[in-house]
Amino acid sequence: MANAMFSGLSGLVFVFAAGPIARNIGLDEPTSLVIVGGSLLLFALGLAHNARRTVVNLVETRVAIAMDGLWVVGSAVLLFASLLNTTGNWAAAILADFVLAFAICQFIGLRRVERARPVL
Repeated sequence: MANAMFSGLSGLVFVFAAGPIARNIGLDEPTSLVIVGGSLLLFALGLAHNARRTVVNLVETRVAIAMDGLWVVGSAVLLFASLLNTTGNWAAAILADFVLAFAICQFIGLRRVERARPVL
């Protein structure tokens, strides 16, 4: 649920403050932030739906971990491509750190669930 809340809040901020954020991180236009924000809102809804189930769907959990991993890789590409200013680079790196932490926690939880399953 923490990842869902973080992703949802980030999505809302990106959508509703896209203009000021774009200017502060060195983007010429805010459209990409609105798209990323909308995508984060959808991702957050999926995470929350899975987390609130009585039995978590492990396939959806693996997909969430993979998507978090792609976010981290995409952030690294963004940094190395020098598409943002210094503030943007710091923001992208810090967000990627949070996302990596969520991915690691989800992976650990997934492993615990898989190990606790009875062998048939």
